[in-house]
Amino acid sequence: MDENNKKQKNIAVALKYEENSSNAPVVVAKGRGYIAEQIIKIAQENGINIHKDADLAEILEAIDINSEIPLEAFSAVAEILAYMYRMNGKILKENQ
Repeated sequence: MDENNKKQKNIAVALKYEENSSNAPVVVAKGRGYIAEQIIKIAQENGINIHKDADLAEILEAIDINSEIPLEAFSAVAEILAYMYRMNGKILKENQ
């Protein structure tokens, strides 16, 4: 597989979750190839945690922007969010 085909297979999906106003995380950005690279770059520049899971990305890519994730993906996303909340808390404690 050449490099261009490999890059087109990259998928990035950005989720947003507001604890007091959302029932479930919402897809706020998604894309393949160059768009996926830009989503990842923006996340990194803003200190947003990134989790790599190709299977989950495939599922979430099918969701419309500004739509809540489906029940089928909720368990996996909840585990990722819990991990990221723990990591954020750990990082905050280390920086104090």
